[in-house]
Amino acid sequence: MDTFEEYLTKKKIDSTAFRQSEELMWQDWSELFQAIHPDSFTAQKLFLINKIRRRFPQEATKN
Repeated sequence: MDTFEEYLTKKKIDSTAFRQSEELMWQDWSELFQAIHPDSFTAQKLFLINKIRRRFPQEATKN
């Protein structure tokens, strides 16, 4: 199973920025993610994930 940070990376969300700005939400989501299947987490938080992705986009890696 992925860690919550790995999951956020796959969803193109900057975990560090998200955690610093929305610490309580990040913690709640992390605990829920550990308790249920990632697909169930995605289904429950789909629209919120999209909002978070727009607020905390992961920067593209440069080669």
